[in-house]
Amino acid sequence: MENVGMVAKIQKAYDMAKNTPKEDLIFTYNGVMYPSVTCDVDTFKTIETFEVREEDLMMIAYPKCGSNWTILLLHSIVYDVYKKKPSALVPLIEFKGSDKFETLKLESSPRVLGSHLHYDNIPQPFFDKKIKMLVVFRNPKDTAVSLFHFYNSNPMLPTYSSWDEFFPDFMAGKVVWGSYFDHAVAWNKHLDEDNVLLITFEDMKHDLEGSVKKITEFLGIPFSEEQAKQVADKGTFKAMKENSGKTHGAFGQIIFRKGDVGDWKNHFSQAQSEEMDAKFEECLAGTKLGEMLKYNVHCKW
Repeated sequence: MENVGMVAKIQKAYDMAKNTPKEDLIFTYNGVMYPSVTCDVDTFKTIETFEVREEDLMMIAYPKCGSNWTILLLHSIVYDVYKKKPSALVPLIEFKGSDKFETLKLESSPRVLGSHLHYDNIPQPFFDKKIKMLVVFRNPKDTAVSLFHFYNSNPMLPTYSSWDEFFPDFMAGKVVWGSYFDHAVAWNKHLDEDNVLLITFEDMKHDLEGSVKKITEFLGIPFSEEQAKQVADKGTFKAMKENSGKTHGAFGQIIFRKGDVGDWKNHFSQAQSEEMDAKFEECLAGTKLGEMLKYNVHCKW
């Protein structure tokens, strides 16, 4: 799915970042760090009054948990049924854009929206309308490694000299969009709500067709077995990566890096692994989200 306008916007932000001093790449809003090239205070204030529709479909994920992959899958599903092309392929509500909200206001339903925001920072209108929320998580060790590489390959973010320098910042939540574990603990409290479906990066890697079926059933979108197979065949991580030049321009290869499960073993020391094991135990042991992440399968040596 090619989107020339979106590619141009991404390229503009990409170029702007290259000319932004490193110390100005990050700003803090309500105690959380955000990239200044893509987010600003005015946009955060604007989304407080964004006109949400009951038909909106929203993807929410902590950064590097599969958000871009899932957004593209949702667009493929919506296009397949409604023959509706999106006004923007990656309309994260907190990303700034001079005409973004006006464009979204004119777009027909169902609109596909997305966000990396913490549950507590998502504006109330999104909850008042009880829109369908597809929440995506990935095991924390692979998430941390992916975010580390994203920092070091993305001109919109400052770089780290090493993984060992990055790891304590990730554990302390001193990274863009805050603490992974804060996000996970907050969402775990809402997984049984009718308008919330949690799906994991690992499940999509293991059985994408099954995940597509689960998503369409949750969204109430009529979808045949053949449609699910076609979307899954075209929507693998590998296929999205190969097509990323059309969907995200030069930024595509930065967003879609490896998409592997278990890459954390190439970076974590034994001590770091044990530190995150303890954090997981503290925050998510015995929870529904903790069980769905299959931590003992994906995150043990």
